[in-house]
Order: sequence, then structure tokens, then C-alpha cells
Amino acid sequence: MAQIVLFHSAYGLRPAVRAAADRLRAAGHTVHTPDLFEGRTFDSVEDGQAYQEEAGGADEMLRRAVTAAAPLSEGGLVYAGFSLGGSLAQNLALADEKARGLLLLHGTSDLREDAATSIPVQLHVAEPDPFETEDWLNAWYLGMRRAGADVEVHRYRGAGHLFTDPELADYDAAAAERAWAAALAFLAELDD
Repeated sequence: MAQIVLFHSAYGLRPAVRAAADRLRAAGHTVHTPDLFEGRTFDSVEDGQAYQEEAGGADEMLRRAVTAAAPLSEGGLVYAGFSLGGSLAQNLALADEKARGLLLLHGTSDLREDAATSIPVQLHVAEPDPFETEDWLNAWYLGMRRAGADVEVHRYRGAGHLFTDPELADYDAAAAERAWAAALAFLAELDD
């Protein structure tokens, strides 16, 4: 079974992240959920983004993510995350030569020109998504393939951005269940 580090979104380490970790644990995985916001949670993306800026911006969030993941990475981690957390997970996975996989829920990140990896990647994203536009996703997919990643993209027409979080207006129960079924199958394949 996989050892997974699961990063939260700009809303912080909310109950939906803990429930996702429990779902993954029930499938036999070891899951770590670092709290990059030091106990703070937010009711809006804007408030979460404001906190990020106060705390030192994207560089500080990446530093916190690296600090949380580094002690866990010896045996090879699967990096995962929701939205902002997906962006952080992607950056860490592409920098970790022992990474076993990358599970992105609702978010991606820029790719460096020299990015290189052979890890399997699975992305779950709303269609359309205001944070992950069609042009962006096409460029991201091509960049990941050029980098050598084995990429699988699942799109959910009509779902909101964070459609797996039952506490948010974006929630779509049917899309969330399809996403989790695909994600669990993806993680199971990493053990084969």
C-alpha cells in the first residue's frame, strides 16, 4: 500500500481533507495530512489566499510543504493535494526522484522547462474550472507528457472547482464518488 502525503486547499485543513485521508486509509494506505496553515481554516478562497500572502506567499507554503514531506519521503511517497495542495504536491513530486505517484484533485502547477519524471499522474478537475482553464490544462498536459510523466486526466462536466468537498457549494456527490473510485484504482495500481 502507498504512503501518501495529502495537502489541503486554500481553505485549510478542513473536515473534507480529513475525511479524504480516512477514505484512503480505509483502502489500506498510510496518509499524512500536514497543516500548512497552522490550524487556521477559512470560509472563502480569498480569505485563504490572504492568509498565504500574510504568511509569506507561495514560497513559504512550498517551504512548509517540503518541511512536512521531507521526513516521510525516504521510502517513496505518493504526493496528493486539493487545489493549492495539488500545486504543492506537483512541485514536490517532480523534485523527488523517489516519488511513486502524483494524485491531483482540482489543481496543478507551472512546470519548469527542464522538468523530468516518469511517475504516474492522475488529475481530477471540473469542466469548466475557473482556476484550471482549458488552455492551461492543455499546456499543462503537454508539458507533463514532455517531462515523461504517465498522465491521466479526469474531467467532470458541470461540477464546481472543489467538487469533492461536501461542505462547499461546489460539491457534486456523483462527481466526487467517480473521482474517488478512479483515485483508489490509480493508487491500487501503484502497488502492482
